[in-house]
Amino acid sequence: MTKRPHTPLSAVWPGKPYPLGATWDGQGVNFAIFSKHADKAELCIFDDKGRHERQRIVLRERTNDVWHCYLPEARPGMAYGYRIHGRYKPEEGHRFNPHKLLLDPYAKDLIGELRWSDALYGYSVGSKRQDLSFDRRDSAAFMPKGRVLETAFTWGEDRRPEVPWQDMVIYEMHVRGFTMQHPDIPENLRGTYAALGCSPVIDYLQRLGVTTVELLPVHAFLNDRHLAEKGLQNYWGYNTLNYFAPEVRYSASGKVKEFKTMVKTLHSAGIEVILDVVYNHSCEGNHLGPTLSMRGVDNASYYIANAEQPRYYDDFTGCGNTVNLEHPRALQLVMDSLRYWAEEMHVDGFRFDLASALAREAGKVENLGGFFDAIRQDPTLNQVKLIAEPWDLGHGGYQVGNFPPGWAEWNDRYRDGIRGWWKGDAGVVGDVARRLAGSQDLYGWSGKGPHASINFITAHDGFTLHDLVSYNDKHNEANGEDNRDGSSNNLSWNCGAEGPSDDPGINALRERQKRNFLATLLLSQGVPMLLAGDERGHTQKGNNNVYCQDNELGWLDWTPRPDAESLRDFVAQLIRVRRQHPSFRRRSFFRGQPAGDGESKDVVWLRPDGQEMTPSDWDGEHVRCLGMLFSGTGITDVGPRGEPQQDDDFLLLLNAYHEPLPFKMPTRPGDRWTRLVDTARESALSLLLAETTYPLQGRSLALLRRSLAAA
Repeated sequence: MTKRPHTPLSAVWPGKPYPLGATWDGQGVNFAIFSKHADKAELCIFDDKGRHERQRIVLRERTNDVWHCYLPEARPGMAYGYRIHGRYKPEEGHRFNPHKLLLDPYAKDLIGELRWSDALYGYSVGSKRQDLSFDRRDSAAFMPKGRVLETAFTWGEDRRPEVPWQDMVIYEMHVRGFTMQHPDIPENLRGTYAALGCSPVIDYLQRLGVTTVELLPVHAFLNDRHLAEKGLQNYWGYNTLNYFAPEVRYSASGKVKEFKTMVKTLHSAGIEVILDVVYNHSCEGNHLGPTLSMRGVDNASYYIANAEQPRYYDDFTGCGNTVNLEHPRALQLVMDSLRYWAEEMHVDGFRFDLASALAREAGKVENLGGFFDAIRQDPTLNQVKLIAEPWDLGHGGYQVGNFPPGWAEWNDRYRDGIRGWWKGDAGVVGDVARRLAGSQDLYGWSGKGPHASINFITAHDGFTLHDLVSYNDKHNEANGEDNRDGSSNNLSWNCGAEGPSDDPGINALRERQKRNFLATLLLSQGVPMLLAGDERGHTQKGNNNVYCQDNELGWLDWTPRPDAESLRDFVAQLIRVRRQHPSFRRRSFFRGQPAGDGESKDVVWLRPDGQEMTPSDWDGEHVRCLGMLFSGTGITDVGPRGEPQQDDDFLLLLNAYHEPLPFKMPTRPGDRWTRLVDTARESALSLLLAETTYPLQGRSLALLRRSLAAA
């Protein structure tokens, strides 16, 4: 078959400066790219596979620093990139190099993969002058290209589930790792968006009872060069190349609509989709990194340069650079990306990686700065879920409790307090009580409620729950960094042996500790977040930093095991208890006083002898047992139609001591308590209690219910 010769596009119209990116309107394609400091911009057209450059078109129109044109003969699927001309003066913050093909920061679809080469760098790698030198090699052959996208998709009656904050149970998961070893998923779909929309996954999530999946980064990212040279792969994806295009490695079809189909399917099952997004930095790294997109488009605008030496970046992220959200065009890029994923892709919210970096103005964290103002006034974004990882690596970056109203936060104070309690640390009882009650000390001062606290014991970064109770130390040798990477402060306890054990007593204790952590998490006030696989005892063999382990170490193991199924059923039971009882989903904090005349306090903290905790008890270094009695008549929240909320009374008992401690239950004439949960038992069926003292076992948690009828 004779290959048809390429016919150059002959018509070039002025086009419009907005919207930015490549926009198909049904007749042609508008191209627009911002660059304030450029002298010239060229649009490069490639063949359909993105391998060969066919044509260059000079963008002669420039409006408000946006270069633009309209190609009436262009169609969806066309591959393209840019070459931007300007000064190459790193010492002044400018790094233009037209020899480097650049990915459009607004590209909504990509074709091809990045292949590492020294040609990707704007300077001559190995030169004594480092990045002050200039490289003239063409990088196009090694770069992925943008691809014009046809955005049409039949959403039908798709609607966001709009799960109220207090009803949420978040499930943090990795698109690829969750299904790569799932036996009921077709092999050609495993590890993809399509797999997450398959019936076995939907059924599993529904049976478990989670309301919201939080996906690790799905924005297009690249594999770090140092990992590629070791034969490793960036697994987590916190190395963003583009803020609009879905990562193609997670696509079975190679089409953007596969992601939309996944969202639509999850929505039809009543499950929300939240994206973990990385707007604080890009994959271009520090001043010695490659020139792939924003660096070559307009380095001085998109990144925070050091005020005294613009050649270097102010790095608040630990990744080499920080996106400059003080610049209106960089802020626009992030806002346009968020709106695109919310409006076009129908996602329900975002978890912002290193969110403090997004708040920096003049180097300082300003909680009510431009980024937050922009989101607050946006009619789309102020309606979606917003979750901050409330810290970065710069000075003053730790901001837990300080994000504006409307934001929830990952609460590492919860993680550390509960880990320390079940590990047996001294002097933590007061902190544990504050975390169980929703962290009012962190969020109450600003008028927020308990749902501002995203409670978690484990997350992708760190030990899994199984490893938390099986290892005292990290074991990250597989990462090739001599076990130097990953945190050494894990607040973990191996229960008497490091790693796998044949001792039945140790294994039984580990299972009990896992149940302790999970029950504490799901019975606390606030929004619980589970790490995918924890409910099955997933292990990473002591590796607490599997960011580069795209293999069986990071993937979930779905092999049927009695202990895995038992733990999964235990978690599902806890989620049902949480869903059925508003006592565990309060929208307002406990007040420590009666809701009305003649009623009990809404919460009472008890000692094992049944007496209320005293100030001296809270100060005790060796308090290892705590009771939390909360009244079902003390709920001040109302239902959807304004109806008063009432529930049974509950007594939550936590014993971190290694010996049993009989706990005297508060009783009134005619009281009968029912046991709902006891972590000392693998399966705790409801049991009506005849005694007034509960036999609380060592290192265990129990939940007891007193029905309103008994009162």
